[in-house]
Amino acid sequence: MTEHEHVRVAVIGSGFGGLGAAVRLRREGVTDFVVLERAGSVGGTWRDNSYPGCACDVPSHLYSFSFAPNPDWPRTFSGQEHIRAYLEHVTDVFGLRPHLRFDSEVKLMTWDGENLRWEIETSSGTLTADIVVSATGPLSDPKVPDVPGIETFPGKVFHSARWDHDYDLRGKRVAMVGTGASAIQIVPAVQPEVERLTVFQRTPPWVMPRVDRAISGAERRLHRLLPLTAQARRGLLWGIRELQVQAFTKRPNELGLVERLAKRNMTRVIKDPELRAKLTPTYRIGCKRILLSSTYYPALAQPNVDVVASGLSEIRGSTLVAADGTETEADAIVFGTGFHVTDMPIAERVVGADGRTLAEAWSTGMKSLRGATAAGFPNWMTVIGPNTGLGNSSMILMIESQLNYLADYVRQLDVVGGRAALDARPGAVEAWNTRVQERMKRTVWNTGGCTSWYLDANGVNTTVWPGTTTEFRGATRRVDLAEYDLLRPPAPDPAPGHRADGGRKKKLEAGA
Repeated sequence: MTEHEHVRVAVIGSGFGGLGAAVRLRREGVTDFVVLERAGSVGGTWRDNSYPGCACDVPSHLYSFSFAPNPDWPRTFSGQEHIRAYLEHVTDVFGLRPHLRFDSEVKLMTWDGENLRWEIETSSGTLTADIVVSATGPLSDPKVPDVPGIETFPGKVFHSARWDHDYDLRGKRVAMVGTGASAIQIVPAVQPEVERLTVFQRTPPWVMPRVDRAISGAERRLHRLLPLTAQARRGLLWGIRELQVQAFTKRPNELGLVERLAKRNMTRVIKDPELRAKLTPTYRIGCKRILLSSTYYPALAQPNVDVVASGLSEIRGSTLVAADGTETEADAIVFGTGFHVTDMPIAERVVGADGRTLAEAWSTGMKSLRGATAAGFPNWMTVIGPNTGLGNSSMILMIESQLNYLADYVRQLDVVGGRAALDARPGAVEAWNTRVQERMKRTVWNTGGCTSWYLDANGVNTTVWPGTTTEFRGATRRVDLAEYDLLRPPAPDPAPGHRADGGRKKKLEAGA
């Protein structure tokens, strides 16, 4: 990028959220924008996660943009390589490559109240922007536990999202730390190749079969020739999940039937009663994300696999020690321990109007207005922000709703005219979050008896949306100007000794 470049909008990240924002901006007639990407290609989490067996647990026709349907998905649940190829295709079809700035990791974003713009320092240069759209995503920065003695381990160590493809696991003693969505895909993929696989399990997940199959050539031809058939397929997948939401958010006891089906699924494969006891959760199904796999349990039942029903607590050279005292020898450790979701690192790099970082503003918990904007951070918007996650459906639906909000945000700035910025009012942010947390109280995520990555350090669920995607779309269809303060540039200093007002605020009334 050129020195002192200025753009109207800077988008951070080129995964689904960033590319979606870029497409929506172009459709709104905004072409003065850049997409800043720290890596050398698009794809976000579907670029970074390339571990063996990596695939989506949301059906393909629902895990894609409504404005960019793909009639050629090869499977009902797509693998990582197909999703990444889809994002490359979207980039080309919508002409986004001229806007991309690869190898441009954002180091610092600082609000300039005098000029009403963001100063952005990246690894490839500096620029300024009127609006920042942060689409770094909650699954972008791996979380690796600080296990005592890890520096003494002589073997290979890596996180599932940073898979070392140059390291050959064949014939090795491998430790898989964690039993989340990535781990249950990695375990069956590597189990046939390794000498021994030890799975360190703090909490067993609920696992349901993944009914995956190849999509026939005839189906794909039909979707190409009659796009309405693909839309109907997507609509059916969406509708089923909308109907399921009530059980998760209002009537968790109705999930008992699903629990019985999950237990039957396990019993059908796991014949050893001791192993079955280790793998049976003690919390309500849905409290943690329900995982889909038809190969995880069969892999755990193999003779070269051990399940340690305890977390990894210490490493002594090549000996791994679990919290229950179990000792295991390993040549390699794979951490499937999740991501910085409730403490997103990007928040430490955003400095708002009062000189505080977003991380400091969120020190007691992430809060935003409609999952998008934060008080004290004018013209800054996040895609997949606080309380926009889903427990049973496609995040693309939520992303598209937030893109509606972004589009109207840009329109409203055009309406007020001139140099202007919108800053979410603290009262509006608080009111929105109070409503969200009140609804959260009876959800399975708060009442199901588990500790999940949905909860922050204070035990508050700042991650999941406690409603349907339809409700969220309605809540983000338009920007309510009454929820924002309008910022104008400070007035010129009228006389010596008189100080200009550094970024005056006006309360916006509807229609102002």
